[in-house]
Amino acid sequence: MSSLAPHRRRVLAATAGLAATALVLTACSGGDDEGGDGGSTSAGGALTIGTTDKVTTLDPAGSYDNGSFAVMNQVFPFLMNTPYGSPDVEPDIAESAEFTAPTEYTVTLKPDLKWANGNDLTSADVKFSFDRQLAIADENGPSSLLYNLDSVDAVDDTTVVFHLKSENDQIFPQILSSPAGPIVDDEVFSADALTPDNEIVDGNAFAGQYTITSYAFNELISYEAYADYAGVLPPAETAEVNVKYYADSSNLKLDIQEGNIDVAFRSLSATDIADLATNDNVKVVDGPGGEIRYITFNFDTQPYGTKADGADPAKALAVRQAVAHLIDRAPLSEQVYKGTYTPLYSYVPDGLTGATESLKGLYGDGSGGPDADKAKATLEAAGVTVPVALSLQYSNDHYGPSSADEYALIKDQLEKDGLFAVDLQTTEWVQYSKDRTADVYPAYQLGWFPDYSDADNYLTPFFLTENFLSNHYDNPAVNDMILEQATTVDPAARTGLIEDIQDAVAADLSTVPYLQGAQVAVVGKDVTGTEDTLDASFKFRYGALANG
Repeated sequence: MSSLAPHRRRVLAATAGLAATALVLTACSGGDDEGGDGGSTSAGGALTIGTTDKVTTLDPAGSYDNGSFAVMNQVFPFLMNTPYGSPDVEPDIAESAEFTAPTEYTVTLKPDLKWANGNDLTSADVKFSFDRQLAIADENGPSSLLYNLDSVDAVDDTTVVFHLKSENDQIFPQILSSPAGPIVDDEVFSADALTPDNEIVDGNAFAGQYTITSYAFNELISYEAYADYAGVLPPAETAEVNVKYYADSSNLKLDIQEGNIDVAFRSLSATDIADLATNDNVKVVDGPGGEIRYITFNFDTQPYGTKADGADPAKALAVRQAVAHLIDRAPLSEQVYKGTYTPLYSYVPDGLTGATESLKGLYGDGSGGPDADKAKATLEAAGVTVPVALSLQYSNDHYGPSSADEYALIKDQLEKDGLFAVDLQTTEWVQYSKDRTADVYPAYQLGWFPDYSDADNYLTPFFLTENFLSNHYDNPAVNDMILEQATTVDPAARTGLIEDIQDAVAADLSTVPYLQGAQVAVVGKDVTGTEDTLDASFKFRYGALANG
């Protein structure tokens, strides 16, 4: 594995992870535990949340996945954040944030900020946080989001100036609310290496709505509302929150039904959701969806890739095009996900400015369905011998319990006309997240759960020359267009660039997106605040929830 260089261009987690990921699900029982201290305006007892998601690390420099970011959103402060019900960022622990010159973004902190451990929270912590992101540049971290950051100056205790490489960066305020944006305590975290989870917890290095009071890695995390939280969100509605990590979603569903936990947060199957919708003790709530599912190709190791046997770029492209011709999105949506995911034919999901359906016109039957004859003709024209041997990988524990059915169906779609012979394999996420950046998988599953509500969040992570996928895709024209749209002030001109980028990457097929998901919460009838946190910010904040 190679490390990301400090100048690496912007990318985001797949979920892979932010990256990306599975359904947000919530369910409830009427918890009877009394709330703790911490300054909360708790409306009821403590909440216990269950999840099948996984944490990779609490250090913001070392993780770029939804499971880890879900924790960070509760406990770390940000300079910019999104209030409940809004996709738009506002100052969080900042008093003000604005461009003071085309390449200078100045942030003024609120006065007298404190970490939960009693340390002063100052501009020195802010500078430290961003400097270490670039210095560590972890392969699975979000440092590439800071592609336009040149340097950071702490002018005084409350004033920070970000010096940018390009003028008029329309995305930078959003990036300050993204996985690259958590502020950390410079007296607890290492400047040049990832800090172990236990040192972060023992150091009580938190200043979000919550602090962590106990921590067992991917088993149980206990939170307590932070009395001195000074961000844009209101005080947490529930003083004590416990998050229990499940290996099996069937046990998660069972505990929801029996009232053993209050909240189920990622990931129940579509069948489980449909079943719970008939349960009088819960209610199903929908929220804006920005999650996508896609297949990623490694341009080095895919069939005919640059480091594969018989390397041939024209044949490699034909293989990717044939896959795009054969994918049948409707059965994936209806049979596997019962309509909770819908067919996706674009790189920017429906509902965001600039979204197109570039893939629909280029591949399949032109109306959204597959076309085996086109796939066969494409392979024959490139001189590709069939069946093409394709190794295809998916994670069995990160994107929900339906992934096995999802990829079994994709395997069948690719093989049924004799054009592919698919070797389908699965790996647990902790290993999967390492292997995918080490060129182990020629083609593989990823999901994406956005960090902010802008088309840029679906382009920069994937298609810049140095990108989060680390799949060796390199199109200089695409790279330049992505950088240009991020600094284009005129909305119409920027939208045109976003559309052109999608057309270009649809022709290259670095990835094949195929499904778009909604946020779905299944909540107990006494739980309140679900609508507040299932918003277009795509951040699930525990502090909005309470037992009524």
